[in-house]
Amino acid sequence: MKLREEVVKEALEWASRLRGSVTAVLVGSYARGDFNEWSDVDVVLVSGEFKGGPLERLKAIEVPPGYEVIPLTPEEFERLLERGDQLALEAVERGVKLRDDLGLLSRDFAEKARKSRPGTS
Repeated sequence: MKLREEVVKEALEWASRLRGSVTAVLVGSYARGDFNEWSDVDVVLVSGEFKGGPLERLKAIEVPPGYEVIPLTPEEFERLLERGDQLALEAVERGVKLRDDLGLLSRDFAEKARKSRPGTS
């Protein structure tokens, strides 16, 4: 079983090879540290260059074996964040930043994430 540090290093290297301006965030069990030998590597990948649906978007990038990539446009990511979506909130609040060309992991977005949590203002 790979150590968390190895997975983060591999994910950073993968994200650095992506073309164009993207935001890539490691989420899920490897980000939290509660992974096991069956865990996949979950990455939220945001790009303004994505076209079509999720499957079409995934075909446009090289996804390493064992990775689960969630491809979103910046507008989709922001909409999810505004709705208090758990995946978007996790990416901003607890995710491991791999790359943030789009500035989606800034303090402004973190503040928006906190405000969108149910029961907060």
